[in-house]
Amino acid sequence: MIRLFVPNDLSAGAGVVPTVDQSRYLTSVMRLSVGAELLLFNGRDGEWRATIIEATKRGCLLKAEEQTRPMHLGPDLDLIVAMVKRGRVETIVEKAAELGARRVRLTITRRTNVDFVKLGRLDAIAMEAAEQTGRLDVPEVADPEKLDKILDGWDPARRLVFCDEGGDARPAIEALAGTGGPAAILIGPEGGFAPEERERLRGLSFVTPVSLGPRILRADTAAISAMTLWQAAAGDWR
Repeated sequence: MIRLFVPNDLSAGAGVVPTVDQSRYLTSVMRLSVGAELLLFNGRDGEWRATIIEATKRGCLLKAEEQTRPMHLGPDLDLIVAMVKRGRVETIVEKAAELGARRVRLTITRRTNVDFVKLGRLDAIAMEAAEQTGRLDVPEVADPEKLDKILDGWDPARRLVFCDEGGDARPAIEALAGTGGPAAILIGPEGGFAPEERERLRGLSFVTPVSLGPRILRADTAAISAMTLWQAAAGDWR
């Protein structure tokens, strides 16, 4: 059944007006008509079965009927990734949503060579992935920040999993075994972390350096691999 993310509050009998693009998708692409059912979620009220009660060339109107799933959030996991080329960062955001990250934080490091990103496009990718994967929320995609600023404001209660290319960190699956609680995964730029960044990260008490194996991975591959290992060791795959 089709799922749509909407900003509206959801309750029995609530009317929902989809965006123009959503209405076009429902009626022109999927060819749904009055009486057709779909699922709605907003990140707050769980998932609701809804019915199309009006459909015109200008748009459509939906009515929430009953809750199909109560609100539930996945593990409190952030993905922090250095900005890379557009296609790769779009893949990272999509896969982060599919793999259950609650937030994607873009960062600027010493060797970051990309300085522009279309956040609106990334938000749309995250929303579409959430609709397709069945999750009840859409991960936030945050504005880019310098890595030093992120570390300066870090909450030590959140474990930072540092994917270290240095070669002397423990394998991720071993280092993450038995861990839990709020966490974040840090993925570096295409050129790797600068020596001073690596030194700072290795000296912070809340950081767990991990290895993703003997090969140098591209940022998108590293992000997918690290999130998969974290979910298997400490997330909701257990």
